[in-house]
Amino acid sequence: MRRKDREIREKDEIIRVMEACDVCRLALNDLDGWPYLLPLNFGLYQGENGELTLYFHGALEGKKYELMRRDGRACFEMDRGHELSADVEKKMCTMAYESVIGRGRLSFVEDEAERLRALACLLAHYHREDFPLNEAALPRTCVFKLQVESLTGKARRI
Repeated sequence: MRRKDREIREKDEIIRVMEACDVCRLALNDLDGWPYLLPLNFGLYQGENGELTLYFHGALEGKKYELMRRDGRACFEMDRGHELSADVEKKMCTMAYESVIGRGRLSFVEDEAERLRALACLLAHYHREDFPLNEAALPRTCVFKLQVESLTGKARRI
């Protein structure tokens, strides 16, 4: 990281940033060599050993699933806290932010119990633990996850 003064070094603080984000941008390897980037809702799960898992859901078909089956490697990015700060006299401006970038491997969640936990995790992330899951929708919902292998955090706080 070029700006070491902006690096978030503590994992707990990186997780705090992730918990406050509402969109995760997932980058996949497209068939034609171009990256394929998509914004997704997500749920964050931290295991007993500190491993991080991002859960996602969607329809049963789509380009992202074709790409995942071909190459399960993915990068992700999420950010928050954007605030413009301008100094008119100096004719300068800067932007406050917090961001997390990471990578890992994607896989489909086939186990019924884990699928339910994943969807509950997504709802909890958006503060809707009280929202009842419609189990009739499960057969037409794809659930997948990214096992986080590495991540970095960065912030500019004004």
